Parts: sequence; C-alpha cells; structure tokens
Amino acid sequence: MGFIKAFISKLGRPSRRFAVGTLVAVGLVAGVLATSAFTVAVDSTNTTEFCISCHSMKDVPYQEYTASGHLKNRSGVSAGCPDCHVPKSFWPKMRAKVMAAKDVWHEMLGTIDSEEKFKERRLQMAERVWHSMKQSDSATCRSCHAWGSMNYEVQALRARRQHQEAQEQGETCIDCHKGITHTEPVPESDETENADFDLAF
Repeated sequence: MGFIKAFISKLGRPSRRFAVGTLVAVGLVAGVLATSAFTVAVDSTNTTEFCISCHSMKDVPYQEYTASGHLKNRSGVSAGCPDCHVPKSFWPKMRAKVMAAKDVWHEMLGTIDSEEKFKERRLQMAERVWHSMKQSDSATCRSCHAWGSMNYEVQALRARRQHQEAQEQGETCIDCHKGITHTEPVPESDETENADFDLAF
C-alpha cells in the first residue's frame, strides 16, 4: 500500500483525484466479483447433487433418503440434504460448511470411501450431527416443522401426546427423531445386548 500512496502523492491534484477514483472503482468491482463468486460457490455446494457427488454419501445415506418421507410423501413437499443439514442463517451456515469439509477430506483420504468404512465411522459422524442439531434447537427441522403450526387434532394419539410433552419439557426435534430419514446407528454395546437377547429367545 505504501508504494500506491507514494505514487499518488507525486501526481498533480487532477491526476491524483483520477487515480484515487480509479482505485476506488477497481476496489468496488473486485469486491462485487469476489462476493458474487463466493455466493455462487456457496449455492453450488448447497445442493443434494453436490452432497452425493462423493460415492460414500450416495451409496448409503442417499439410498436411505430416497426411501424416506423427506423425499416423497402425500403432501408432495420434499426436503433435500441442505434443508436438513445446512442452517439458513449466514454464520451457522458457514460453520456447517467448514464441518462438512471434514467429510470431503476424509473421502479423499480414503477414511470413509467405501460402504464398510463409512458404516464403521457412522455412529461417530451421526453423534456429531445430533450434537449440532441439539445445540441449534433443531433449527433446520424448524424451517418446515414448528410447534405453532402443528395441528394436533389430526395426529395419532401417541404422536400428539409426545409432541405436546416435548414442547412442555423444552425438548427439541432431534431428541426423538434421530432415525427419521437415515438408519440410526447403534452403539456396539447395544448390538451386543440385542444379540444376547436374540440368542436367549
């Protein structure tokens, strides 16, 4: 920056005004271009198509999603990967993007690049997502589902009771709906207990 100031100070007053004006104009154009490029990059990585470009995502989570009510349902309203996993607010969205970059990195490293490897680490990845959703009071869920918009009269008796109790107790969506779209991973200790139970009966 020092050499720019030195150059401008050597110019005459009219030339100086022109040089400063040119620099400001160039700065504004550069800022607009940078902002546009950033917006395009964020938007292009905020699609289901981008999410499943890694085959570890396409082979397991996406297949579960296609069989869920979040893709096809009687209302015809679909939610894609970003609707559930990327917050709408700017800074939470940027944080989610940084966290998601870890999955891309591990795909490149080969940590989760097969169905077997993905399933080995699935519980750990799921717990990270659950924790994030709990911290945000299930903000992405609430983009579509809100207590105030629920018509309890048309819900099944059990669902109505559970939703009303959850609202009264300050619980959030992810407390009960961990396996709503994707298969809920089970800790190994639970698998062992279930296996013993199955053998006993």
